[in-house]
Amino acid sequence: MLAARSTSAPRAFSSRATAAPRGIRVIAMAGKRNDVSDSYAKALVELAEEKNTLESVHADVDTLAGLVSANQKLSELLFNPVVEAGKKRAVVAKISKEAGFQKYTTNFLNLLVEKDRMNLLNEICESFEEQYCTLTDTQVATLRSAVKLEQEQQFLIAKKLQELTGSKNIKLKPIIDQSLIAGFVVEYGSSQIDLSVRGQIEKVAEELTRSMATA
Repeated sequence: MLAARSTSAPRAFSSRATAAPRGIRVIAMAGKRNDVSDSYAKALVELAEEKNTLESVHADVDTLAGLVSANQKLSELLFNPVVEAGKKRAVVAKISKEAGFQKYTTNFLNLLVEKDRMNLLNEICESFEEQYCTLTDTQVATLRSAVKLEQEQQFLIAKKLQELTGSKNIKLKPIIDQSLIAGFVVEYGSSQIDLSVRGQIEKVAEELTRSMATA
C-alpha cells in the first residue's frame, strides 16, 4: 500500500487478510486513487517520521478528514478553485488553531493551497492513513452495526480481528447502519465479515434459491 517515491510533492514535506471462519461471508472490494495524492501523502508521512511526530500528525489528518466529511460548506470552500488562496489560508489557520494541529500539518495544508491541490485533500488523507497503517502494522476496519456497540464489544471485535489478520494494531471505525436489522458487519482490507441479521437472511434466501433451482 505504500506509494512509490515521486517528485510531484516537494521534498520539504518530506493488508493482510486471512480466511474468514466457516459460515462468514467474505466479499472482495477494490479502488483506485490519483498517484499525485499518494505522493503528497508520502511527503507528509516522511516529514512526520523525520520530526518524530507521526502519531500527532496522524491524529491531525484523522480530525481533518472527519471535518471535511461532515461539513459540506467547508469542503466546498476548500475544494473550489474559484475561491482565492488567501481565504483558504485563513480557514486553514482557523481550523488548525481550534483543532490544535501540529505546525507541520498546517504548513502542509498551506502548501496544498499554494499548489492549488486542495481538491485532492480527501484522497491525500486516505493515502496518508494507508501509509501510516503500513508503517505501524495497523489494520483499519469499518464496523457497521444496527445500533451503537459498547466499548467492550468493540474491544472484543478488535481483538478477534487482531487474531484473524495477525496485525499489531486494530483501528475500528464504527458506523451506524439500521438496515442491518441487528448484528454487525466488519470490513477490513479486501474482506468483509457479515454477522448481521440481514446478511443471514440473504444467505438463507440464496441457499433456498439454489435448492429450488436444482430440484
